[in-house]
Amino acid sequence: MNLFIPILALPTAALAEALETLEKEEGFGFNTNIFETNIVNLAAVLGIVVFFVGKNLTALLETRQQTILNNLREADLRASEAQEKLNKARLEASIAEKKAKEIRSEANAKAQVEKNLLLNSYQMDLARLEQYKQETLGFFKEKALREVYVSLVSLALNRVKEKFSKPLDDQFHMTVNNSFIARFAAYNRVV
Repeated sequence: MNLFIPILALPTAALAEALETLEKEEGFGFNTNIFETNIVNLAAVLGIVVFFVGKNLTALLETRQQTILNNLREADLRASEAQEKLNKARLEASIAEKKAKEIRSEANAKAQVEKNLLLNSYQMDLARLEQYKQETLGFFKEKALREVYVSLVSLALNRVKEKFSKPLDDQFHMTVNNSFIARFAAYNRVV
C-alpha cells in the first residue's frame, strides 16, 4: 500500500477503481484491462516524476520567479530613473521658459528705452530745425526789410536831389516853411 501513496494524490475515477480492485483481491494481481492498467501506470509514473523532478522543477521555478522579480525591480528602477529624468527635463524646460520670458521682457524694456531715446532725439532735432528755420526766416525778413529800407531811402534821396536840382519855386518854399512852423508849434506845446 505504501507504493500507492503518490498515486493517491491524483484522484481519478480509474485510480479509484484500481484501488478498489486491489482491496478486494488483497494484493497485486495481473490486470487484463489494458486501459485501466495504462492509467494506473501513467499515474505511477507521474507520481514518481513529480516526486523526484518536483524539487528540481520547484528550484527552477523559484529561479525563474527570482529572475522575473529582478527584471521587474530593474524595470521599476529604470522607470523611476526615466521619471526623474523627465521631471528634471521639465524643470529645465520651465527654467528655460522663465529665462526666455525674462529676456523677452528685458528686450522689450530696452526697445522701449531706445524708442524713447530716439523720440527725444527726434524731438530735439525737430526743435533745433524749427529754431534754425525761424532764425533763417528772421534773417531773410530782416535782409528784405533792409533792402526795402535802402530802396526807399535811395528813392527818397533821388527825389530830393531831383527837387533840389530844379529851381525851387515859391510854392515849395511855402510848403516847407509851413511844415517847419507846424512842427515847431507842436514841439512848443509839448514842452
